[in-house]
Amino acid sequence: MSTRYPLFVRRDLDGFFGLFVDNLVQLLLIISLCTGLCGMSGEDARYLYQHILPGAAVSIVFGNLFYAWQAHRLAARTGRDDVTALPYGINTVSLLVFVFFVIKPVYDDTQSAEAAWQMGLLACLGSGLIEFSGSLVADTVRRNTPRAALLSTLAGIAIGFISMTFALEIFQYPLVAMLPLAVILITYFSRISLPWGLPGGLIAVTLGTLIAWVLPADISGVTVGLHETTQAWEARGWCPPQFAGAEIWKLLTADSHWLRYLSVIVPMGLFNVIGSLQNIESAEAAGDSYDTRSSLAVNGVGTMLAAGFGSCFPTTIYIGHPGWNGLGARAGYSTLNGVVIALMCLTGTVALVNSLIPMQAGIAIVLWIGIIITAQAFQSTPREHAPAVAVGLFPAIAAWGATVVLGALTLAGGSAQKALEANPAVAVNGFLLHGMFVMERGYIFTCMMLAAISVFLIEQRFYTAAIWSLFAAAFAYCGLTHAYQISGNALDYLFAATQPVAGALAFRANQIAVGYLLFAAVFFIIGVLQKPQETVE
Repeated sequence: MSTRYPLFVRRDLDGFFGLFVDNLVQLLLIISLCTGLCGMSGEDARYLYQHILPGAAVSIVFGNLFYAWQAHRLAARTGRDDVTALPYGINTVSLLVFVFFVIKPVYDDTQSAEAAWQMGLLACLGSGLIEFSGSLVADTVRRNTPRAALLSTLAGIAIGFISMTFALEIFQYPLVAMLPLAVILITYFSRISLPWGLPGGLIAVTLGTLIAWVLPADISGVTVGLHETTQAWEARGWCPPQFAGAEIWKLLTADSHWLRYLSVIVPMGLFNVIGSLQNIESAEAAGDSYDTRSSLAVNGVGTMLAAGFGSCFPTTIYIGHPGWNGLGARAGYSTLNGVVIALMCLTGTVALVNSLIPMQAGIAIVLWIGIIITAQAFQSTPREHAPAVAVGLFPAIAAWGATVVLGALTLAGGSAQKALEANPAVAVNGFLLHGMFVMERGYIFTCMMLAAISVFLIEQRFYTAAIWSLFAAAFAYCGLTHAYQISGNALDYLFAATQPVAGALAFRANQIAVGYLLFAAVFFIIGVLQKPQETVE
């Protein structure tokens, strides 16, 4: 006998506040990073408010409504009234990676916000295509790639480019950001109910915002005020989605410059597939068994819709279904979140919210996301694979270090190129500069391959470790990993079939490729000597 499944229950409001705050933080991040780092300010702010945010609205409302509908279907099929929809929104990791490794580099090279936006569209479309295709082969990918290899890469990104970045900002603006941090730590670490059952994220953002408005800017370091709010209010207006297919096609057919970003697009698309697959499994463990193929396919379609209508940022099935389920949220929280976020993006009121809520009030939530991603890399893998997770962190940490060093040199008027030309073994406080750059290039691939090799060595599957080493050698030889060229402080890829820019210092990773071949030879020989009973799938 079927049970009536309501469109909305009271506890959906709790789920909505939590998911809304998560999505709002992503929108504020987009505004802050695209404005401050990617040239989308002044007249070029139109790319942000007339294209990116409306495109995000299309993808967010599409995905949230689908997963709410999916929950209703599951409830009708099972006769239950306690089904919780899969949470959905903008992918935090992809957002940060695409900004720092696709959109910003293009803007730095061209000083064109339009070029940066177009490359972001292409990256988003590529990620969506991989996510959609991944719905057909996700189980095979998961079966042949150790979980430690996938999660350690995300953990490395989380440590450097999420957690560390926002931890520094919290301690830069302690009066505004530290009280929200305390609330977030209590909410998600202690897991206790706050007064009146209010979501911790809502309380944290509210407290931080109140402090920012009460304290003078010269004390808090954070500027909010009626002037900024008035300007944002006057800037509101209806911004309908605009199809961006022509811009994407123009970039694809103009030149092959976009190929250099495949080392970011491909692994991020793959990680989005695996991450979403794991979240579906998490929902099943909580009692809600959703169809894997349709869930992942719609995830990819949502990202492609985002790109097609002007957004550079993929959407994804969020982590946290068991949490929303424990709150008592059902399908209504997903519907409400999609509608409210879409209205904000389409009416140009995200800027108004941004003027009212300082970024520092919400970054504790993003810090927590980075912490959880890092923790899960160890918690969600077999205990004996923990060393492999640790190995996979090093390239991402080196990438973060290289970013900091190059930024500091640029501010100080120095040149990494000149330093390396004078002394290839130059070190910064004991850390080799060349070694940092070598590990930084294509580090998303390197993290995965080193961790995978380590897993198979732990399991004494030497032939499989040798095969992964051959892949690593091929990537290094082709220039997808380790090879680089640097002009001043501008670090770039150096692919095997290309010549370096005139005047640049170039490094081809042929010696590292040979090193990986030696890896493969040693592992193969040990495999022969040990004669393990292993099969390579």
